[in-house]
Amino acid sequence: MGFAIPFPEIGPEIFAIDLGSFRFALRWYALAYIVGIVIGWQMVAQAVKRPTLWADDTAPMTVKQVEDLLTFIVLGIILGGRIGFVLFYQPAYYLSNPIEILYIWQGGMAFHGGLLGVVAVTIWFCWRHKLPMLSVGDALAMATPPGLMLGRIANFINGELWGRPTEAPFGVIFPGEMAQNCPGFEAPCARHPSQLYEAFLEGLLLGLVILWLVWARRWLKAPGRITGVFLAGYGLGRFIVEYFRQADPQFITPDNPIGHAIRLGEYGVTMGQLLSLPMLALGLIFIALSRKRA
Repeated sequence: MGFAIPFPEIGPEIFAIDLGSFRFALRWYALAYIVGIVIGWQMVAQAVKRPTLWADDTAPMTVKQVEDLLTFIVLGIILGGRIGFVLFYQPAYYLSNPIEILYIWQGGMAFHGGLLGVVAVTIWFCWRHKLPMLSVGDALAMATPPGLMLGRIANFINGELWGRPTEAPFGVIFPGEMAQNCPGFEAPCARHPSQLYEAFLEGLLLGLVILWLVWARRWLKAPGRITGVFLAGYGLGRFIVEYFRQADPQFITPDNPIGHAIRLGEYGVTMGQLLSLPMLALGLIFIALSRKRA
């Protein structure tokens, strides 16, 4: 192995307090969720205060409705993310151990499941309050990238969801027996910091593009267009990063070392790519339809 970057000495917990047999700990991942949601909430609140940004110079909801929707968004993220992880990645295990579905503190959340949960509660909220669904979706699409970026950075700090082994000079030596299990690579094994790749593509870059389109190009005036940019941008970014990200262990076998969920000969797609392709297609459809309406 050539040059590699040692994993920084940062624990998954910011601080912890032990009270008898009870342990309270604030983890980086929880903080990322909290800060990401607060940033997104403030972004939407500021945008709805500017009616000229929106179609017909009318904001799709009030600041109070943004705050009310936030509660359901959090619920959609948690329930959707957990159910999505159970169904998409480890259905057999949780079918045998159903009580562990409730053990969310042990980890196991899927972005695609969380997205479906948010979509479901948003559709219900818009129906209940008679809000323009596409414009509300644009608002949420604008607010999501900061949370994605912070969440992926927290994944890196936790030393989880690392990438495939690499001899590149920017490879990171992640701790742990599983991270160091790299057949064919000399120990210590360095891996792609795929969490940081995702933080850049799905969070920082996509977020900056959307902000530019919202504030400089006024794309909120075409309902559904920013939603399309987010779906297509995330789908493309995730599809690319999956070439560097280690697949979940349940998909990896001796004759399928890459961990393809679907294989055609020597080629295939991972579960992350399989779930991202519909997002990419749907995003392009949203953009095309918004242009047609405009």
